[in-house]
Amino acid sequence: MAAPGTTLFSLPRRRRPRDRRRGAFATALRQPSAIIGLAIIAIFLLISIFAPLLTPYSGGEVSCAVFEAPSAAHWFGCDDGGVDVLTLVLEGGRVSMWVGFTAAAIAIVIGSAVGILSGYFGGWVDTVLMRITDYFLVIPQIVLMIVIAAVWGPSLNHVIIVIGVLMWTGTARIVRSQVKSLRERVYVKRVEALGGSHLRIIMRHILPQLGPLLAASGVLAITVAIFNETALAFLGLSDPNTVTWGVIMERAFSRAAISTGAWWAIVPAGVAVALLILGCYLVGRAIEDALNPRLKISHLALRTWAIRPLGSTEDAKPRAKTPRASTSATDTTNGAGV
Repeated sequence: MAAPGTTLFSLPRRRRPRDRRRGAFATALRQPSAIIGLAIIAIFLLISIFAPLLTPYSGGEVSCAVFEAPSAAHWFGCDDGGVDVLTLVLEGGRVSMWVGFTAAAIAIVIGSAVGILSGYFGGWVDTVLMRITDYFLVIPQIVLMIVIAAVWGPSLNHVIIVIGVLMWTGTARIVRSQVKSLRERVYVKRVEALGGSHLRIIMRHILPQLGPLLAASGVLAITVAIFNETALAFLGLSDPNTVTWGVIMERAFSRAAISTGAWWAIVPAGVAVALLILGCYLVGRAIEDALNPRLKISHLALRTWAIRPLGSTEDAKPRAKTPRASTSATDTTNGAGV
């Protein structure tokens, strides 16, 4: 009887690369680490959407004493201006997440365009684009972000543009290597031989294959964007009139919250940044491991090597050779196995 999906005169249909990647993507999202990461991201998204309903105060409302300690009325205490810290963290999370998602989207669009053009056309196009990419890779990104943000002035839009424009290099190199591999596939060569245009090949046969890869790069880019925004805001290069997690920490630190023992003015925003970055990292790493299982193997090998006792000579000792079982005709006849 023929297998399902086949006939007596046909072979079983092979899964397309797109289907295999989608299957790997779905498998990655079912991993425990990805579920935890998605739960963290979902909680932050819900909090940012319903922030006005979760606190009775507004962002600039003075509702308590200066640096008042956490209490039943103010769970996270108050800052140096008598403003509820929980309200600031909720409103700042909405802006910080907007900055992270927008800057990551800009970086993914630029990196995808550069990587696709470089990997698809090759030749001098590849050479020029990769030299530009190497130029951006050589310069430390955070230093260049600080310089440009300082020149442009403190503005949230400037921070988004700076982070997005300077964060595309990693995506470009990953996409380029994948497109170079897809460019040599049989179905791409077949469409090209039938007269398909470059734009049609890229949009119909290459770009859909990059979906899971771009998703992993995008999630990881969000973590970097949020961290960079927090760093720039903490250095005073963001808009001080717009509440973000970085602005909250910068304001508390510059007004001696730590030295006066008012840790609650700075710790909640820092914990929020760390948790959101952790959630995005768990999701991105799970997708990346599913798309490239060799990364997981290397991580496990590194972990096994790292936990080996110091001074262990397990690898240095030569392994004793196990004597092979005799397979001579005499032993086989007599039934005497070694």
